[in-house]
Amino acid sequence: MKRAILLSAFLLSQFGTSQLLKTQGQKIVNDKGENIQLRGLGLGGWMLQEGYMLKTADFAGPQYKIKEKIAELIGEDGMNAFYKAYLKNGITKQDIDFLKKAGFNSIRLPMHYNLYTLPIEKEPVKGQNTWLKEGFDMTDDLLKWCADNKMYLILDLHAAPGGQGNDVNISDNDKSKPSLWESEENQKKTIALWKKLAERYKDEPWIGGYDLINEPNINFTGKNPNGTDEMSNAPLWKLQKEITEAIRTVDQKHLIIIEGNGWGNNYNGLTPLWDNNMVFSFHKYWNNNDDATLKFALDLREKHNAPIWLGETGENSNVWFTELIQLLDKHNIGYAFWPMKKIDNIAGITNVKITPEYEKLLHYWKNGGEKPSKEFAEKALMQIADNYKFSNVEIKNDVIDAMFRQTTDGSTKPFKNLQAPGKISATDYDLGRMGAAYLDKDFINLWVSDPAKRSEWNSGNQLRNDGVDIYKGKNKEYYVGKTESGEWIQYTIQSKAGKAYTFDISYASKNPAKIRIEEASGKQLGSLSLQSTGGNEIWKTASVKGINLQKGENKIRIYFENDGVNLKSIEVK
Repeated sequence: MKRAILLSAFLLSQFGTSQLLKTQGQKIVNDKGENIQLRGLGLGGWMLQEGYMLKTADFAGPQYKIKEKIAELIGEDGMNAFYKAYLKNGITKQDIDFLKKAGFNSIRLPMHYNLYTLPIEKEPVKGQNTWLKEGFDMTDDLLKWCADNKMYLILDLHAAPGGQGNDVNISDNDKSKPSLWESEENQKKTIALWKKLAERYKDEPWIGGYDLINEPNINFTGKNPNGTDEMSNAPLWKLQKEITEAIRTVDQKHLIIIEGNGWGNNYNGLTPLWDNNMVFSFHKYWNNNDDATLKFALDLREKHNAPIWLGETGENSNVWFTELIQLLDKHNIGYAFWPMKKIDNIAGITNVKITPEYEKLLHYWKNGGEKPSKEFAEKALMQIADNYKFSNVEIKNDVIDAMFRQTTDGSTKPFKNLQAPGKISATDYDLGRMGAAYLDKDFINLWVSDPAKRSEWNSGNQLRNDGVDIYKGKNKEYYVGKTESGEWIQYTIQSKAGKAYTFDISYASKNPAKIRIEEASGKQLGSLSLQSTGGNEIWKTASVKGINLQKGENKIRIYFENDGVNLKSIEVK
């Protein structure tokens, strides 16, 4: 507690007056009455792992299963040592400094209750709560890093005691034990945890709010196991009201954020609002970015005259990100994208690099066979923990550009400094919106609204998060593939002189094809007929002469006039 008091005093002295958020009708405002649109990121994968983040989803979805797999190889002590390193490296001040620089003004912290208190079955005295230092210290540190950057921190109970639904990955839910809804003890522990958190942070100006229960998904009376057809949701509203009442005994200031059933969006049966400083959270994945998909949330805001917040979204293409943020800006809705870090990732702002050694562990866990030695497994896992350090992750500048610049700026920017003469990788096309930096026919995932439209956008799932399909070849070199007639890619090339160049095109194609080269203005500079190379990764070079570039900047587009041309590089000479 002393640590929290000192932290509060530091924050108030550093920033003078409080910046506490509150509701004002349908808006979230600060204490000066200024509208605050939360532009945030959820730290998914840190305090709580889901299998897909570590590529274990096929055999271990919830975190407790992942821990079992790790302990099988390196023992309980080794597993604990891995998680200690993982948590230490997962989020640091460097990460938060980077998020601020990128443009975010808030953080959503998905908390696992077991970092703050013991499970009910492990309590030494039944019905009492043992408080754990680890989770509170991690939250204190994170809050200080956020305050240093004048960013709001929203606390999100992502894994509640017992688990809040049937989607076990989300809440690390062990079905052999009583759930949150089946156990009064678990509910009491949840209420007590929130009261403890509120007591600790009641005076902290950079705590943005309390997100009470992430994505409840449970059938109280309905047939859908995830609660999408529930009509009253009475136990959900009752518990969230009880949590609010407990918080308000110690903290009258901070926002209370509630979520509906069915992964956050089913608000059926909502009783009259029980607090005058409350925000509705909804979640949005894999559907269209239009007013129709927001109607239920906009109606909720209008009916109750209370703000709405998109508490979780992401896992889609750059096109979808840009369109979504434009839509949210139009309606003054804040958001938190998901997640911060995961392994082998193109759709987030960072990528944790996978290793061959870790892939060997994944193969064993999935398929069996010869068991890796304890020494090998320990080394492989600690390398992955080390790869979670900010200094070791790969920053995804294309995603950041799509989330910020491209939402208001339709121009293109160079992805890399490309020079003529020089060699250009096909994957180094410009940053920019679809239709400005490139044109691709599969560029978004809308499978919730129409399963027939399910698309991986970048079907090679490598390097970048646009519609352009990028693959890693057998020789570990990257190339643009799955091209279709009418698609094109643009490159910004700096020419040292105004002159005619030869373009040597490294390509592969099963069939004869044709490409053409144009300026962004539409002026044709040349065309090239390509012979069949005999396969998708059998590479040949074709040359086209007399490509006139002006001195300085040139925006050059490669148009595909046939399907199935793979492009590896362009050498300008």
